[in-house]
Amino acid sequence: MTSNLDAYRLHSEPFYRPAGHEVALYEHAYAHRMPLILKGPTGCGKTRFVEYMAWKLQRPLVTLACNEDMTASDLIGRYLLDAQGTAWHDGPLTLAVRHGGICYLDEVVEARQDTTVVIHPLTDARRILPLDKKGEVVHAHPDFQLVVSYNPGYQSRAKDMKPSTRQRFAALKFDYPDAAIEADIVAHEASVALDVATRLVGIAQRSRALKHHGLDEGISTRMLIYAGVLIGSGVDPLESCDMTMTRALTDDPDMETALRGFIEAYFGG
Repeated sequence: MTSNLDAYRLHSEPFYRPAGHEVALYEHAYAHRMPLILKGPTGCGKTRFVEYMAWKLQRPLVTLACNEDMTASDLIGRYLLDAQGTAWHDGPLTLAVRHGGICYLDEVVEARQDTTVVIHPLTDARRILPLDKKGEVVHAHPDFQLVVSYNPGYQSRAKDMKPSTRQRFAALKFDYPDAAIEADIVAHEASVALDVATRLVGIAQRSRALKHHGLDEGISTRMLIYAGVLIGSGVDPLESCDMTMTRALTDDPDMETALRGFIEAYFGG
């Protein structure tokens, strides 16, 4: 019964601009229901890509934002009290496995390793999900696929993905798109002129050169869209960029000064 996943269907096309062959590669992977890792920096479009592919393939998309407090029960389900007594309630992963959705675990390495180990039987030839507390083994629906994402440059080694987990997946690598494509994305998503979007991208590219030289991360495409939205609503460009980029990205006074210098170079005149 796909009705169990109707709430997870995307009914309108998400805006996505391909930067390479990622759409075709994903389609080939999905044809074999191959589990996938999407790896790349924060805010570069990994989640939007999954949304676009779920829409394109006409599959429900069940998304979970992983965190260190997530338990296996949060993924697979638990017994809960209701009006009839105690009843089993499938978790989001189990719903996708049972009824044929794409399950997307965002920033999977933020979850505890004893939690994510439950996905192992789903990512090999068995394609099963044991529900130990219920005494049931769920065989994955033919349309089920597991997709996870993470930022390999951000997590500490303690939070890196275990080899026994990552070797079960194929991987697609993402990065910020080329300047022209990124400017087109920002112009579309923020509803600003292409010239404004191009200047915002110029600021971002200069900030990304500071990664590991005072910044953990450069300015993301998402931040550029936030800045563009404020500029489009009438906020001064310098204040818009300061609010969405400088203050959001760092607390270091020297880095703030450097970023403001980039912003003034593009919007100061």
